[in-house]
Order: sequence, then structure tokens, then C-alpha cells
Amino acid sequence: MNNRLSKSPHVVVYFSDTGGGHRSAAEAIIEALYLEYDDAVTTEMVDAFKDYAPLPLNKMPDLYPQMVKAPKLWEASFYATDGGARVRLITASVWPYVRRSIKAMVKGHPADLIVTVHPFANTFVLKALGWIRPPFFTVVTDIVTTHALWFDKRADKIFVPSEAARQRGLELGISAERLEVVGFPVADRYCQPAGNKRELREKLGWPLDKPIVLLVGGGEGMGPLAKTARAIDESGLDIGLIIIAGRNERLKNYLDNYKWENPTIVYGFTRAMPDFMRAADILVTKAGAATLTEGLNANVPIVMYAKLPGQEDGNVTFVEESGAGIFAPEPHLVVRALTRWIVRPKEYARIVENARHASRPDSARAIARSIGERLGLERVAATDISSE
Repeated sequence: MNNRLSKSPHVVVYFSDTGGGHRSAAEAIIEALYLEYDDAVTTEMVDAFKDYAPLPLNKMPDLYPQMVKAPKLWEASFYATDGGARVRLITASVWPYVRRSIKAMVKGHPADLIVTVHPFANTFVLKALGWIRPPFFTVVTDIVTTHALWFDKRADKIFVPSEAARQRGLELGISAERLEVVGFPVADRYCQPAGNKRELREKLGWPLDKPIVLLVGGGEGMGPLAKTARAIDESGLDIGLIIIAGRNERLKNYLDNYKWENPTIVYGFTRAMPDFMRAADILVTKAGAATLTEGLNANVPIVMYAKLPGQEDGNVTFVEESGAGIFAPEPHLVVRALTRWIVRPKEYARIVENARHASRPDSARAIARSIGERLGLERVAATDISSE
């Protein structure tokens, strides 16, 4: 919603489609604002790269899927640029090139409060705003391995997903009162009570008499998903296999035509993932922050079969240290983890409880309430997710 003629406070959220987590976090925060405050606030999402950055930076959303196909190069660039002094040098060097575009962006989207969910937006937007500016909130969307670009001392508030991310902010000179651990914001439909698995499976048409393994490759079907799926199917485990190929049509066609030994259902891109998560017994996924958070909120044990070096390194650490899942970067390790959990129900039950304990379903609502408090809004929501 964007109605600048309204007297309601206006919140602008800067994001970019370099990875799915930034957009989903922005949408979750906006959704939570309306759930908490209804039409007392107006909002707007702005893609800082695609809509305003000069060439070639405006091509980053399109180039990102290709860039991450070179994980070693991505990892090297991530760590080579990560550090307070290095970030200051990079932003100072790039500023003359992007200054006109960023100033036009800020001028074109006046706000009563600004939220950023992308590390590159922070320093440049703050530079463009100058000294007289609206409140500025940053929402960090990397769970543990947080690049120094996330942390600008001028931000009024920085929301982080974990205690490790808060410590990183402190190390980079952010004052403690500006840092708040809230978790990773996901859509409200991923934050509802777990529900009855059998009823959900009946509704979805899934097997009712077998453990259900949900295999996810992200919106683009990224990662060694097909090889992992074949290994699970050939393992001898008596399971139901649900595979999400995302928007990867070539992958979906291959999976649709494969001769599966177990009952297997293949989906392309779907918006039914909240029910899928709650209906499954085990989630097998790439270690993306949004998907991991959604799985934890559904209280489902997680096997991570792939990660993007750099910002996803800490995601693996977070899930493993929480006792909610395991990193299994080879298909036979995925099979070993599934077998262990399926044949050891007490261990499986303990991991389910660990996932529940690690979840933060109130994250987006908590961020929205902080925004509302800063803007002096009156809540209309009767209950909190955490109290349901």
C-alpha cells in the first residue's frame, strides 16, 4: 500500500532480489504492520538495485543466480570484503558512482520511517539522507554469518536473528541499546500453530501411513536436489517423498518422469509451503535463512544438504548448535540422518522439541511493534503469536 495523500505514517522498506530472503523478509514485516496496526500505517517496498542503481549494479538481481554457481569465488569475495575498515573503504569508493541514483531514490520515496533488509542499502541510504532524516531501522537477514555491511552506527535500530549476530554488531561498534535479537521475519502463515499432521496430509493427498520427507531446493530449485532425491528413494527407507522443484521447469520435468520406488509427489513453485512444512516429518533443504526459519517454526527436524559459502555458513552452525538438525553435504549422509531419526523415535522427538525451542514465530510482529511504537501507533491486534 502506498498512499502519500494519507495522513497515516508512511514506512519505506528497501530490499533487493539478490536471494529470496530479502524480499520475503520485507513482505513479512509489511504484513505484520498491517496485522498489528491495520490502516493506521502505509507502506512501500523499493528495490534499491533494480529500480535505482546505475549499470551494472542494477543487473545484480538477474546476475545473482549465476554468481552463486561459483561458490568458492563467492566465499572469497564475501570474506575479503568483510570488516569494518574494508567496508568503509568500499562504500567511500563506490559512493561517488552511486550518489546521484541513491539521492534520487530517497527523494522519490519520502518516508516517516525507513527499514532496510539488504546490507548494501544501509550506508548508502544513510549517506543520501544526511543529518535530518526519519528513523532508520535495519533488519539483518543473515542468521549468524553477518557481513560488516549490515552494521552502520547511524542506524537507530538494528534487528538481528541471533545472539551471535548481536555479538557481531557489538564487535563492530554498534551500541547495545541499538541491537535487538528478534529472529528472522517470515510470513504470518509460517507462524501459526503446528496443527494435526494427519488432517493436513489428508487434505494434501499425501500418504498417511509413512514418514514424510519434504525435500526443498528453494524457489529456483537450486542445489543438488535431484541427486539427493534419488539417494533417499534408493535407500530402502519406507517413506513418502515430497519434492519441491521450485521454478526450475527442467528439474521438475526430470523428477516427474523418474521411476520412483517410494510414493513421491513433485511440485513446482507453490504457495502451500506452510502446510507442507507442518505436514512433513523431516525437512531436507539447502541452508537458506528463510526456509530454515520456516522449518523451525513448523517444529520439523532439518537436514541441510547444501549451503552457500559465506552468509549461509552460520545458518548451519545455528541449526546444529540448536540441536534442531544436521548438515549432511553428501547424499549418503542425508540418508544416514533420515535413517537414524526414523528408527530412533525418542531421538526424533528430542529434535522436534529442539526445533520448537529454537523457533521465533513472533519475529515479524516484534519488528512491526517496534516500528509502531516509534511512530506512536495504537495496536489493533488482540494477541501475539508467541502467546497462542
